[in-house]
Amino acid sequence: MRVPALEIRAAAGGPRALVILLHGGAADGHGRAHRGRAAYLRMVPFQRALPGDVTVWRLRYRFRGWNGAAADPVRDLEWALDQARSRHPGLPVVLVGHSMGGRAALWGAGDPQVSAVCALAPWIEPGDPVEQLAGRTVLIAHGVADRITDPAASRRYAATAEKAGADVTFLAVTGDGHGMLRRARYWHRLVGDFVRAQIPRGEPDRVRTA
Repeated sequence: MRVPALEIRAAAGGPRALVILLHGGAADGHGRAHRGRAAYLRMVPFQRALPGDVTVWRLRYRFRGWNGAAADPVRDLEWALDQARSRHPGLPVVLVGHSMGGRAALWGAGDPQVSAVCALAPWIEPGDPVEQLAGRTVLIAHGVADRITDPAASRRYAATAEKAGADVTFLAVTGDGHGMLRRARYWHRLVGDFVRAQIPRGEPDRVRTA
């Protein structure tokens, strides 16, 4: 039986937050989500852009695909959030996802430990839920030249989520497409700044766990 995998960067000292990075994938596919795939590797620079006082988990799914009603990446995120409750109870969790990972992050935001979501060029379909985002801080950023996922769909979703009670910012990124490569530094800085803004300013958790 396949299980998801986590690659972990522990915080320097007690973590102030946990960031879970969610990579992209495909609409369908039960092949393995290998570490060498471009979608998985694309999240590595985002990890480097994150502050040192947060623990970072890079989640690797069981399968490459969303796979229709199975919504496999959402199930894998639920597994990771169960791990977060066990290893870091009460620690704020920020979800950062790209493409299919952005969709999974938005769908999985209803977990009580999740405080914020950053969805980068998310894959949005009509009827995607928004109620789970109520009370969360949400950033949806989409390159206007994206030809893989639809920036207009992201904008509409952001407006609907705001009506449902989320604190939403939608950002249209000029001059870039789905891979976020032409303005890579901008994207990395954007995510780093977003995460920093979500970090609680009280005393960090002094229990260091992986």
